[in-house]
Amino acid sequence: MIKVLVADDHTIIRDGLRQILADTPDLVVAGEAANGNEVLEQVRDGDWDVLVLDVSMPGRSGLDLIKQIRKERPRLPILVFSMHQEEQYAARALRAGASGYLTKEADGTQLVEVIRKVANGGVFLSSHMAERMARELISGYEGAPHTALSDREYQVFRKIVAGTMISDIADELCLSVKTVSTHKTRILLKMQMSTTAELIRYAIENRLADELPG
Repeated sequence: MIKVLVADDHTIIRDGLRQILADTPDLVVAGEAANGNEVLEQVRDGDWDVLVLDVSMPGRSGLDLIKQIRKERPRLPILVFSMHQEEQYAARALRAGASGYLTKEADGTQLVEVIRKVANGGVFLSSHMAERMARELISGYEGAPHTALSDREYQVFRKIVAGTMISDIADELCLSVKTVSTHKTRILLKMQMSTTAELIRYAIENRLADELPG
């Protein structure tokens, strides 16, 4: 039996995953977590075969969690199950140590297949994303401007283009306003842009934001 730890801050998602896996003979939701701290506690205290992780939860960011878990439990497969499109987080998640990335648009049958694959040591990306990353590797493509951002800068970037005020970003990420402002300056510099409007336009064109200011 493959024991699955489900980490998602939405109860309806956890309930849905439990119901889906209840119909399989070899998979079971053996534990749940609703925030970053709970994830780490469960990972440290339990014996899991795979972690299904939402990249956006209260507390520590999903990417930070993946890196921390990889240090403490290097053999634990991590499948990121996210509402965010692959262009937004898939490559970063795999670089952080995840074994797969699946969007919540997937149906139950695909989810079960991917969990099995990851739990058995496999890696999963959609064929579209895998081909895109392979082409970039073969061609020597250095990456789009946003790929030069650190994970923290990328987190701030996404909040900026969603219309979040600097002070609110600081509160949400437990940072000082000065630190967030410094991140914004570095973001503009690295992406060779000068205004928030340019960042928003770039995010729209590259499908990097879920909600943009109207």
